[in-house]
Amino acid sequence: MTNTPDLLRLIATVFIAVTCVVIGDTAGKLLTGGGVDPFIVAWSRFFLAALMLLPFSGLTRQELPALLDWRVLLRAGLIASGICCILTALKTEPIANVFGAFFVGPVVSYVLAILFLGERPSLQRSLLLGLGFAGVMLVVKPGFGSSAGMGFALAAGTFYGAYLVMTRTLAGTFRPRFLLISQLLIGAVVLTPLGLQAYFPLPDMSLLVLLLVSAVGSALGNFLLVMASRKAEASLIAPLVYSQLISATALGIVVFGEWPDLVSLAGLALIAVSGLGSLLVHQRAGKARLSGTGA
Repeated sequence: MTNTPDLLRLIATVFIAVTCVVIGDTAGKLLTGGGVDPFIVAWSRFFLAALMLLPFSGLTRQELPALLDWRVLLRAGLIASGICCILTALKTEPIANVFGAFFVGPVVSYVLAILFLGERPSLQRSLLLGLGFAGVMLVVKPGFGSSAGMGFALAAGTFYGAYLVMTRTLAGTFRPRFLLISQLLIGAVVLTPLGLQAYFPLPDMSLLVLLLVSAVGSALGNFLLVMASRKAEASLIAPLVYSQLISATALGIVVFGEWPDLVSLAGLALIAVSGLGSLLVHQRAGKARLSGTGA
């Protein structure tokens, strides 16, 4: 059971985390829209963040073998794949729509948490996540003007949902700073061949600043999500991540002048209702369990 003050802190932490991620992806969209290859942006994000955070990671020689743990490698591969997919999607699609499609992730996280983590399914949560999935479909519009970019956004959400579950699985085994630096180091190594093959324009100050913002925003956001995952179930973190829609829509309007069309806006609203409803259901279930124990 998560009490109200703890829940409010968790909501604030997750919202700050996902906003940092959106800021990083906004910088990534500016880069890819300016002609920088998505693989370059993804590689530089992992490489720069690893370079900046390695001195503060507390990584020890004894922990180095853990970098080859298959679970650590899988987790890093999932987030690297998700970031490559979302940067590819952002190159051509409005940021709010990309994050709308990306929210297939909580559905994936919920299902995987039930299958592999033994978390108990709930009819109400299942219905609410089904509502959210319907919202995703309104945003993606499969078969009705959908694009390859939205397909990449769906793939990114799928990878991210699996990443959330792997983070929850490993959060009690490894330090949060180790989990963060492991995904950065592994992602940088895996993406290096792709980054070296891609075209890189002549760097200038604005390009370097955007690369830095992209790296810092993503690294900080994912670190905060790791911290949150140590204190809450994956099924609770999943609906809170829906708050990313607020940041994505606001930045899409302010930075790019991108207003969602009516169908996409309806889909985003359904996704937001699903997230809020899932959170309320989680709280009611927790209170019922607490009452049942006589606490």
